[in-house]
Amino acid sequence: MSSSVADEPLLEIELGGRKITILGTAHVSRASADKVRQLLAERDFDAVAVELCPSRYHAIMDPDALAKMDLFEVMRKGQAPMVMASLALGAYQQRLAEQFGIEPGAEMRAAIHSARQAHQPVWLIDREIGITLKRIYGAIPWWRRLNLFAGLMASVVSREQVKEEDIERLKEGDMLETTFAEFAAEEKDLYRPLIDERDRYMAARLRQEMESGSASDVLAVVGAGHLQGIGRYLADTGKDPGVELSELDHLPPKSRWPRLIPWLIVALVFIGFGIGFQRSPELGWTLVMEWVLINGGLSALGALIAAGHPLTVLGAFVAAPITSLNPTIGAGMVTAAIEIYLRKPSVGDFGRLRHDTAQIKGWWKNRVARTLLVFLFSTLGSAVGTYLAGFRIFDHLN
Repeated sequence: MSSSVADEPLLEIELGGRKITILGTAHVSRASADKVRQLLAERDFDAVAVELCPSRYHAIMDPDALAKMDLFEVMRKGQAPMVMASLALGAYQQRLAEQFGIEPGAEMRAAIHSARQAHQPVWLIDREIGITLKRIYGAIPWWRRLNLFAGLMASVVSREQVKEEDIERLKEGDMLETTFAEFAAEEKDLYRPLIDERDRYMAARLRQEMESGSASDVLAVVGAGHLQGIGRYLADTGKDPGVELSELDHLPPKSRWPRLIPWLIVALVFIGFGIGFQRSPELGWTLVMEWVLINGGLSALGALIAAGHPLTVLGAFVAAPITSLNPTIGAGMVTAAIEIYLRKPSVGDFGRLRHDTAQIKGWWKNRVARTLLVFLFSTLGSAVGTYLAGFRIFDHLN
């Protein structure tokens, strides 16, 4: 049954004699936060479910969590692009929040705070954001990954103002369904892990909690875009929720051939060097010199664009031609280590990270964000340099 609470989209579902009330919200809307408080004050629910995963819940409950991040460990594990994508996603929401004077996720904080005051359990029903991002990454080809990342960064650069009434209007059910239907038709691979799978996941989590506990009247606070999808999947009670959650948490095995490509390139480069020196020492040294200049030069240019320390730029020039011949370590690891050593981020840099990355200049101002840029741009420069220098080597040999 669909209805509304003071213009907030609301869906009430009977599930095995138990009731689930799903409230659709806008994550940067003052009205949404107010209506969450109003609904929880008016009705005595047995539990409150929120559209949060454990990671996002801890980030909300522990705002200083970013200050505890081991920056070098993040890059060593290859998590830098994911951290940057998360910051870019948060930056757009933060920009809207600053525009309207409300913290991102205020309605989730309101739900958690009210539930705690009433001694009601809080259910975290969303899928881990890391798994969602990895499933998005695995669902689209590499060139669209670049487009997606560029789009995320463009959302940071954009300074277009959004009217608050436009955000409120987005919560009208028909409009949301139409919007997502058009989105799904154009970007099915992106829509599925980002929206549809999470609708299924949250519905399965609700059914799992309802079946395993004694709660008979539950409020679920979710983004309005998930309202209809969750309601639809809640109606489908045929599948065991535990099995469905396991499927949606599963990460498909990585293909082997992409990991073999760097080693194949290294082998071809060494073969090119060998053929060059076999023909003449002069040709051999010419190939080595061009490898160093192109690979090191582009990596250094990347570090320079990221406003890295002069010694970091020099380190990129020296390291890239060497690390490109050893796929187990990238130029970005070296440049990031140098940058961290020379410009160690302060606790304040970590504390201001979400605020600073909400605007483009903040990425270069904040030492944490700038180190991530140094890592990314020097790595990209080295990668481009590897291919360009490789083509140059075999051009000389032809």
